[in-house]
Amino acid sequence: MTTTRRFLLQGLSCQASIGIYDAERQATQTVLIDAELLLREGTEPQTDSVDTTIDYDVIRDTIHSLVGAMHYDLQETLARRIFDALLALPEVASVRVRTAKPEAYFDCQQIAYELSNLPS
Repeated sequence: MTTTRRFLLQGLSCQASIGIYDAERQATQTVLIDAELLLREGTEPQTDSVDTTIDYDVIRDTIHSLVGAMHYDLQETLARRIFDALLALPEVASVRVRTAKPEAYFDCQQIAYELSNLPS
């Protein structure tokens, strides 16, 4: 039996320059980001040492860096950039990224976009 390992980051709150409307271009807004990483077989730590596992700071810092790098018209573009960067990490086999804008509409809890290549 194969054991799967996943890393989950949920509800990372970032301030992003995102959106197509003039008001969105003039001020940042909150974007919530979730990431799920399916880790490759054979990468499970064999000792209780941080040097033998995926670095959580790298995941979080990568997301923050991409969010702050530029203005994004579309959530789809931001999600794709995060997806590609996380998938490029050597320990990662598959990724799911979800971006959400909780302040986009007054009558919606949030609007979100999700991108994934995780197995069903």
